[in-house]
Amino acid sequence: MNKATIQKILTWTLLFLVIVLISQYWQKQQTVTPEAIAGTNTITVTPIKTEYASDEEVIVKLRNNSDTAITIPSSCPKNPFTVLAWNDKDFAPRTAETKINCELNPAITIEPRKDAQISYTYWNYALFSEPGRYKIQIDGGTIPGIKDTSISPEFRVVPAGFWRQLFSTAFYQPLYNILIFLITFAPGRDLGFAIILLTLLIRLILLVPSQHAIVSQRKMQELQPKLEEVKKKYEGNQEKIASETMRLWKENKVNPMSSCLPLLVQFPVLIALFYVIRSGLNPDNIHYLYGPLKNADLTAIHTNLLGILDLTKVSTFALPIIVGALQFFQLKLTMMKKKKTDDTAKEAPKSEMEMANKTMIYIMPVMIALFTASVPAGVGLYWGISTTFAIGQQVVANRKAV
Repeated sequence: MNKATIQKILTWTLLFLVIVLISQYWQKQQTVTPEAIAGTNTITVTPIKTEYASDEEVIVKLRNNSDTAITIPSSCPKNPFTVLAWNDKDFAPRTAETKINCELNPAITIEPRKDAQISYTYWNYALFSEPGRYKIQIDGGTIPGIKDTSISPEFRVVPAGFWRQLFSTAFYQPLYNILIFLITFAPGRDLGFAIILLTLLIRLILLVPSQHAIVSQRKMQELQPKLEEVKKKYEGNQEKIASETMRLWKENKVNPMSSCLPLLVQFPVLIALFYVIRSGLNPDNIHYLYGPLKNADLTAIHTNLLGILDLTKVSTFALPIIVGALQFFQLKLTMMKKKKTDDTAKEAPKSEMEMANKTMIYIMPVMIALFTASVPAGVGLYWGISTTFAIGQQVVANRKAV
């Protein structure tokens, strides 16, 4: 793995973290604080944001203002509480039902002076797909011990922005449809089997560019001694070093950016897969499906891999270790050098780049393992199968280079 590749990986990782932090900060800025709620009701309801995109999950916060615990019974299959939507004259109630197993939406208990959050994820599209003004109302008498009616501050639903729509149209929706299509033909409608097929399909599509990337990495390794000589010869003259480096790349037909292409393509795919597995099996999202797939029964999908690993939940131990180990092995194969024809030749001293590469062999697997431990296991399964495929490619490439 060359310096340019390492820099790109770190750059994209940092960029992703920055985007997450900015997103969290922006959400906090739009959060309605408890102080903004008027009244002294036993229980108060507040949207956690003043504005939602039309494809964004609406979540409200409940506050128990009493000195006793309050149990909120599940209203499943109907939506939690009453949704009020503005119809140009006044706020009118809306309701919706879901086909999910209602065990996924149990009753919750809120301790005295504590908060709890309620999500409309299983009813989101049915209730909030239309841009407009909304409120949430808790009707008196619908909760044991609560007689007063509580109405939330108003919030708005707005059309999704350009980038959200682009991501949904170009990545999320196609990936979602392919996965559901594969599931319908998978034995027992097994999500794990479908993810494996999806991974192999993506790797086959990327086979040619990823093969070019492997060849480019190999050539960069072979060029490394010459690049080190250039640095020593023109030390202090960065302009000359850059021009000579470009000359060497051109003469040897090396494109350092080609090794980044498969990673750049997989990055949005990985994000899309995260959202597909996290919420794609929700019947409320069936509107994302194309044509005949709209009749798919999402509740019949089997999400347990081998009956021991729920692919929709986070795996914090076994799977991250396995994926991290696969990543380590794949990087070790990537760093393997072509055998020398002169067995008596002395090993050249390790360059600064070689030291950086060796460091990345240990850092990258840890980063991937931590990432796997923070996302649904289905995403980790995808990365593990993809890495296994890459290992096979690298083994073939290394044998050809001997």
